[in-house]
Amino acid sequence: MQIFSRVDDLRAALAGKPEVVFVPTMGNLHEGHISLMTQARQHGRTVVASIFVNRLQFGPGEDFDKYPRTFEADCAKLAAAGVDVLFAPTEADLYPEPQTYQVEPPEIQNWLEGEFRPGHFRGVATVVLKLFNIVQPQTALFGKKDYQQLMVLRNMGRQLALPIRILGGETVRAEDGLALSSRNGYLTPAERAEAPRLARELNRLRDAIRAGNRDYPALERAAMAALDAAGWKADYVAVRQQADLQLPGSPDAPLVVLAAARLGVTRLIDNLEI
Repeated sequence: MQIFSRVDDLRAALAGKPEVVFVPTMGNLHEGHISLMTQARQHGRTVVASIFVNRLQFGPGEDFDKYPRTFEADCAKLAAAGVDVLFAPTEADLYPEPQTYQVEPPEIQNWLEGEFRPGHFRGVATVVLKLFNIVQPQTALFGKKDYQQLMVLRNMGRQLALPIRILGGETVRAEDGLALSSRNGYLTPAERAEAPRLARELNRLRDAIRAGNRDYPALERAAMAALDAAGWKADYVAVRQQADLQLPGSPDAPLVVLAAARLGVTRLIDNLEI
């Protein structure tokens, strides 16, 4: 696996490479990330990953400084997964001057995650577009665990006519149902034992909808109350349309239930498609 930090060096290495597939990450890799790397091989011949903890998508008081950085272990995992090229820029490499030009997503950036993390999706869209311009892939993969992020990026690709297929990889879970996340490492042992409750509540809500319950606000309130009663602080549990994350309209529209809640100091997100 080749590793580059400078933009010019990466571009020179990728010049003429066939069928580039790109998987951006912030490092501290787990099996969910590795699953994306494995899937990437099915969509192209040159697999490129990136590791960059993007300051622009962290708000004041969030965990930018303490976000886990495990570069050597990440490199070993990527090499074992068959990644061809790793782009690991420093902040000076990616932002050699203040990033005053930024991508401003539409109103979707203020819903759900955006309500609790103002400016987050602006930072995500900006860094991803910049990485796309550097790597110039034909295909890019992102995990469905960050469901709203995937939608923001797909919409950006479509509206800006980017020549890139943006694909979503299924959420990878531990045996007890907890969605794999780099932030799971913040959980204490007791919190880790409690954490699968988030997925269980989403499964209960999904089962209720499949059984015919269409009182979505009541279902959302019940799930949030169950989390809060167990010591969580629920930010939201929401039933939305998969296509646009709007409130459910057509009875035939595929739905997704999304949630975010804090357990101790750790904020976890999850979702299930219906």
